[in-house]
Amino acid sequence: MNVVELRQFYASPLGKATHRLLAAKLLPTLQLAPEASLLGLGYAIPYLNENQRHMAFMLARQGVITWPSEGLQKSALVDELDLPLPDNSIEVALVIHGLEFSESPIESLQEIWRVLTPQGRLILVVPNRRGLWAASDASPFGFGQPFSRTQLWALLKEAQFSFTRMEPALMVPPRAKVAGMAMASNIEKYGKTLLGHLSGVIVVEATKQVYAYSAGRRVRRSLPRFRPALLPVHHKDESL
Repeated sequence: MNVVELRQFYASPLGKATHRLLAAKLLPTLQLAPEASLLGLGYAIPYLNENQRHMAFMLARQGVITWPSEGLQKSALVDELDLPLPDNSIEVALVIHGLEFSESPIESLQEIWRVLTPQGRLILVVPNRRGLWAASDASPFGFGQPFSRTQLWALLKEAQFSFTRMEPALMVPPRAKVAGMAMASNIEKYGKTLLGHLSGVIVVEATKQVYAYSAGRRVRRSLPRFRPALLPVHHKDESL
């Protein structure tokens, strides 16, 4: 999916309900000190705060839109395997609508490891391979590569991350009427035991391990892998 389709999804009834349910889980973990920096990779704009030190990096194969709509731009088109950031420069990385679209998930995680500060936090939101959302094309979570808990644990371990927590989210089916109901929040809160294995996404939090990783680090590319010919042009949409 490209960024135009992602933006249109979050403007739809199902997208608004998805944002409300996911934001309830994500925003408490994203409360940072004013001087702390946060990198959103993939399509994280709905969960970022333009008034804080937040950046929005979007994948080259998806395109990029300007963010915020006014003032200095904090968005960029990037190769997720070669981020334009120095080592140890970001306190928190939020990856949503990103890892499942990466050509190499392990290299993507290793590159995030590089730019995170020691003990920096990684927050992943990925489609659950066993979930209803991964089997439906009603949302972006039905596209790309879904993951199981075992796969995520193995990827994080190989990328030198220390696992902190893993929990299900989007226990409701991918239908706007159901996801938008007032009781959907209660299903999210109390349905983990019965419905957790069928959740739409898995939310993972991990910490950068600080012991030596130099032996396994790859050489950063000197040339860009992608050369996009066309980029989505941002325009003000009065319906959003």
